[in-house]
Amino acid sequence: MASNPFLLAADNDARLLPLLRSDPSLASSQDEHGYSIMHAAASYNHLDLLRTLVDEFRVYVDLKDEDGETALFVTETVDCAKLLVEELHSDIATRNHEGKTAREKLVEEGDFPEVAVYLRVKELEAQVNGVQTETPTNGVHPPPPLPEGVSVNIGSMAPEEVGEVVDTEFRRRIEELAAREDFQGEEGQRQLRELVTEALRGQVNERDVRQRTS
Repeated sequence: MASNPFLLAADNDARLLPLLRSDPSLASSQDEHGYSIMHAAASYNHLDLLRTLVDEFRVYVDLKDEDGETALFVTETVDCAKLLVEELHSDIATRNHEGKTAREKLVEEGDFPEVAVYLRVKELEAQVNGVQTETPTNGVHPPPPLPEGVSVNIGSMAPEEVGEVVDTEFRRRIEELAAREDFQGEEGQRQLRELVTEALRGQVNERDVRQRTS
């Protein structure tokens, strides 16, 4: 009985890559629901496997399942989301058949708020840098990378509070920065990266959260 590549991918089984190399077409295969090895690798946080699928086997990073969802929609860690978006250039603006992006689905379901915050920051960062994020395209230009070593820590904030902070206070501050004449200069870009780092570290002004939720 042939090995199931989707189960092997979920387990990151050592037998998977030899199987794919013996029949490269399997790398882009999908089951009856559109579930792919890309989806399995993202869901189980197998980062090296994701790189191999895209770089060696040329699997389309935004391969969709029957719900119109890419691997980004099933990502559960910031490290995986960061790999997909910044290294493999997954399109954060892709919408499923319900019209939701991966970030919007995460917020609606209340799952993995750290990933939702990361994706929201990337949306705002792309807007500020003049990258269109509302029209999906295969040639989308990835936004500038975030600082190395940044980890997400939103403490005890609820998902709805995370969305509120990112959508109001962070947006106000980042738009103010973008309006400055020196925004494209070294100092403006340095302050942009500091602001993004601050948001990812969960240091957005907590007093504003209390005022809006009291």
